[in-house]
Amino acid sequence: MTCVVVDASVAVKWCLPSQREELVAQAEELLASSRRDEIQFLVPDLFWVELANALWKAIRRTEISADNAASAMSFVRDLGLATVPSVDLVPQAWNLAVTYGRTVYDSLYVALAMQSKSELITADERLANALAARLPVKWLGAL
Repeated sequence: MTCVVVDASVAVKWCLPSQREELVAQAEELLASSRRDEIQFLVPDLFWVELANALWKAIRRTEISADNAASAMSFVRDLGLATVPSVDLVPQAWNLAVTYGRTVYDSLYVALAMQSKSELITADERLANALAARLPVKWLGAL
């Protein structure tokens, strides 16, 4: 089975109302691949904080109710995503951030992809455009 690192920008597509979000079909197909045991998702523990914060922001913008956000968080948690401690990724993430001018947050996902010999799939087109030519990063929209 192939491991794939996903960042919170992909998981948000699984959680928020589809009329507001782009790339929902691609994110749902990625999720379907996981359910068919074709791929296994891998995330750093930062993923959970970023997802919770994205859902909190959606509540503040009145895009989703607090109850629906809590259900969405439970839905993603119940997927059983393999989670890696960020502390183990920070040294490499730091080097990536400094070298490529990206945030340490984003670089944690890239470091995990590199360490696991897999690929990061992100809905963040700017991140993908900045790194895809040199690092294992792929834009969700290219799937």
